[in-house]
Amino acid sequence: MIRIYNTMTKRKEDFVPLREGKVGMYVCGPTVYNLIHIGNARPMIVFDTVRRYFEYRGYEVNFVSNFTDVDDKIINKANEEGVDASVISERYIEECKKDMQALNIRPATTHPQATREIDGMIEMIGKLIENGHAYVAKDGTVYYRTRSFRDYGKLSHKDLDNMQTGLRMLAVTGEDQKEDPLDFVLWKPKKEGEPYWESPWCQGRPGWHIECSVMSKRYLGDTIDIHAGGEDLIFPHHENEIAQSEAANCCTFARYWMHNAFLNIDNRKMSKSLGNFFTVRDILDQYDGQVLRYFMLSVHYRSPLNFSKELVESARTSLGRIVNCAENLRFLLEKAGCPVTGEGAGAGLQAAAAAAMTDEEQALLPEADAFRVRFEEAMDDDFNTADAISALFELVKWINSHVSENSSAAFMAGLYEELRTLADVCGLLLEQDKDLDEDLAAYVEAQIAARQAARKARDFAKADAIRDELKAKGIILEDTREGVKWKKA
Repeated sequence: MIRIYNTMTKRKEDFVPLREGKVGMYVCGPTVYNLIHIGNARPMIVFDTVRRYFEYRGYEVNFVSNFTDVDDKIINKANEEGVDASVISERYIEECKKDMQALNIRPATTHPQATREIDGMIEMIGKLIENGHAYVAKDGTVYYRTRSFRDYGKLSHKDLDNMQTGLRMLAVTGEDQKEDPLDFVLWKPKKEGEPYWESPWCQGRPGWHIECSVMSKRYLGDTIDIHAGGEDLIFPHHENEIAQSEAANCCTFARYWMHNAFLNIDNRKMSKSLGNFFTVRDILDQYDGQVLRYFMLSVHYRSPLNFSKELVESARTSLGRIVNCAENLRFLLEKAGCPVTGEGAGAGLQAAAAAAMTDEEQALLPEADAFRVRFEEAMDDDFNTADAISALFELVKWINSHVSENSSAAFMAGLYEELRTLADVCGLLLEQDKDLDEDLAAYVEAQIAARQAARKARDFAKADAIRDELKAKGIILEDTREGVKWKKA
């Protein structure tokens, strides 16, 4: 039984889906006005892994994650460049997808965009006005009557009468038009140089909170299994989503709420003013995306995560040991005439047990299988990837101790598939990309040739400098009897 820590109830609960064998999951995505930063990457990686584990357990997952493509930051950037706001949003949606691919984050079942869901927003706002939960100000702004929803604050556990911090967070221009300072915007009038849409109230655009209520309803239904995102979204964004959705649909919005903790840089909050602000692209210039993914999963998602060069280097080393174990198994299988094809992953030890093994190997199967059990127990316990990766790492050490050239192909193949299957749940790739960029390959080979020439000329300082430069770019050189080999770290 999978157990989830529910932010709403502040306790772990058994996961019981609305529909047997199916999971409906909504994860708030980025506002696309620039390259995504590593703080954006944490929920993307975490909830992609949650999705993968549900699928591993046999669930069919409808995974929805939006792109906010209308926002003040997008509009400001568009005005700076003298282009339409859609040019900015479409540019950075594509850049975001590139980063997601580099981090091995699967595309969502649906990636809705706010600007394509305006009709649904107008419809929901109209319904909220009709049932008294919203009102229209003189200038056409539509506000939500926060106090009309008596359960407001149930997710963030805030009291309306003691919400001074919330007052500042909810404040917008036009405060004098509000019936109550706590009311928040559903629709706002257009300003000069802004995109706008026609509505019954004025030419304008939606507030931020309404988009997720509408897109969740359209693609997952009135009530969903899981709503997720970073803990910074609990208030006011997710609190406001609940108020809108439950007032409009007259039913529970989401049954389980999941939130990942913040990511800090060298024990400080990430900030451009502090000079410790990094985009995912910045990190990918130094490390393979798999290293960043491993690092993000090395700590439980509800625990704060500190990003530092030392910790990322440690993650690279640890991931390297797992990948090397897989490479050694593939090498031994190829030597035994049983190359890994990449097909049939998931059979693992269960299938291998019926194949040709020695009696000693058969006796070892329960011991090896225990690592999978530990992995599953960790993931069942609120998706504890830290303990799951620990189990995966212990499996690697066990394989290194029990596999040799004398092992049967069936035994090695079963272990390889077990390792690959569990790694895949974490989104970790154990095989080098066979379609490496040709320019990168040409560059590396040229650098290797230059290093070899330097060594032949006994210019070891230059040879070491070339090796270090490649290492800094995430390229590892290995001097073997067959020559110099290289791989991405």
